[in-house]
Amino acid sequence: MSSPASGYPPVVVMGVQGAGKSTIASMLAQRIGGRYVDGDRLHSAENVAKMASGIPLTDEDRLPWLHAIGGTLAAEGERGIVVVCSALRRAYRDVLRADAPDTVFVHLHGSFELIWSRVNARRHEYMPPSLLRSQFASLEPLQPDEPGIVLDVADSPPAIVAAAVAFLDERRAAGRTA
Repeated sequence: MSSPASGYPPVVVMGVQGAGKSTIASMLAQRIGGRYVDGDRLHSAENVAKMASGIPLTDEDRLPWLHAIGGTLAAEGERGIVVVCSALRRAYRDVLRADAPDTVFVHLHGSFELIWSRVNARRHEYMPPSLLRSQFASLEPLQPDEPGIVLDVADSPPAIVAAAVAFLDERRAAGRTA
């Protein structure tokens, strides 16, 4: 395991609800010797209440939350922080990168059917399964100019984390953080 000052860039594990973001981010943070942060904990009480009612957030609702996450990423520098954030749209990822330019994304991607089955098999404190369709509709995959990797959620968590670490190590070896 690397030390917390190991030179890993800030990482956002992104994707729709039920993709396994919290599991993967927690495991990834442990592997790189970094800090795990659940970005959902940075939502305002108003945002949580809205989502709990099955109402999707607006961009205006999200902006303070995205800046809170971006500030958290920036404060850690290259100490190996891994934050969970859906980051479904490019504009959201742009906000995060504006606050923390070296941020790298690990996009957990899977079929609607697989993720729907996961969402229906679990209980989330405020994300009802009914919001999954709107999340898939909002999802804008990583673009070639965005630093990150897309990983299939059908793979096992250890395989996903190993692929993410290999990607981060390759970037680090090449001397790139952003």
